[in-house]
Amino acid sequence: MRLIGNAAAGLSLAALAALLWLWQPAFVWRMPGADRIAVAVAACLLWLSLCVWARRGRGRKPPESASGTVAVVYASQTGSAERLANQTVSSLEAGGIGARLIHLRGLDSAALPRSATEAVLFVVSTTGEGEPPDDARAFVEALRRTPAAVRDLRYGLLSLGDRSYAQYCGFGREFESLLRAGGATPLFETVEVDNGDATAIERWHDALGVLGTEALPPLVPEPFLRMRLEARRLLNPGSPGGPVFHLSLAPEMGTVPDWQAGDIAEIRLPGSAGLIREYSLASVPADARLELLVRQQRHADGYGVGSAWLTLDCPLGGPVDVRVRRNSAFHAPEGPRPMLLIGNGTGIAGLRAHLKARAAAKLGGAWLIFGERQSRHDFHFREEIEDWQRTGVIERVDLAFSRDTAQCIYVQQRIVESGAALDDFVHRGAAIYVCGSLEGMAPGVDAALRQVLGGPLLESLAADGRYRRDVY
Repeated sequence: MRLIGNAAAGLSLAALAALLWLWQPAFVWRMPGADRIAVAVAACLLWLSLCVWARRGRGRKPPESASGTVAVVYASQTGSAERLANQTVSSLEAGGIGARLIHLRGLDSAALPRSATEAVLFVVSTTGEGEPPDDARAFVEALRRTPAAVRDLRYGLLSLGDRSYAQYCGFGREFESLLRAGGATPLFETVEVDNGDATAIERWHDALGVLGTEALPPLVPEPFLRMRLEARRLLNPGSPGGPVFHLSLAPEMGTVPDWQAGDIAEIRLPGSAGLIREYSLASVPADARLELLVRQQRHADGYGVGSAWLTLDCPLGGPVDVRVRRNSAFHAPEGPRPMLLIGNGTGIAGLRAHLKARAAAKLGGAWLIFGERQSRHDFHFREEIEDWQRTGVIERVDLAFSRDTAQCIYVQQRIVESGAALDDFVHRGAAIYVCGSLEGMAPGVDAALRQVLGGPLLESLAADGRYRRDVY
């Protein structure tokens, strides 16, 4: 466009110059007449018009990628969809396509773009067996009630899942059905990603070319940082459950990754370029190290690959490749809002990070409900928790050790038993954070909270970011 504009301007000026040359009979200076002054003014105006036209053409983008018209909307439970959405925005902008990042939670279906020059890219994950991320439920329910809200929408969909679950990409597939039922039009075939598969993510990148550019920069993953295994301590000797180890990772070169309570560590296992294990972070940046809780997994055919390497095979001082994944869906609430922290087993890791952050900020108002097998062996970080009680960081602790009594007691039962106090705590503005096992604990806690608070209130809390879960 720029070359065409410059060429047109140059040819036009050359033609005018030739006409004026022929018009002038001799090289004798004379005061030009009014007709020649008019021609000169017209030539100047034409020159300025061509300059403006060429200038506008230089910055113009293809119709489908007009600045700011590509909305990249994500729904993420543990940060994977959020990260890919951010990478998508970066790639589009680097390729000259305006883009903006939006959380599905904050998207008003009535404000969805529908003009011929606009498009929406959805990046969504599935949690559990086909469920949407917690804070996307309100939008999905609204879309189920009024599917026509997405009529004429032009969209692309990246759906994240894990084939180890029966309902692989269950939410992504339901979401696409809702979009199509409402009259939305796909820009390209939906891309499904199994557990971060790089080939599928590359297909997504290639499909983005439909937005008007042939050379989008690649989606750049965050690099892994080389750290070393600084310490490894068995927390529960004698426990009837699997051994739980407290690991500490220190940077080799003194550089600690940037993170905050709620984020997730990704560990790349040696000998495999694509084998990664994820763990909730149990520390805060002020600790200057990444701390994890890893339960040693034992199966009929041997140890779990990730837990065996971290708890048995990796020597102290040995190298560990790590990167931190931002998980804003489990970040702390702003300000001094009270927190109800619920978890079991190694889920205490994510809760501990939040408690450490509150202690550093000199915030009180935390209520901890924690469950494990036996108090004698499995009360992880007992000394810290008791100290936080003494200093006022934690105002209440309820424990559920299932093997201490003949009748097994779990955290969901503690929730029901404390129903009135819990309801009052939430109405005082508390946010609810749940960390631990996806099977058993998470659905049991969700059911107990619905029993105590009511389903509508719990859904409202999720939509407002006051009911958050890091479950696995």
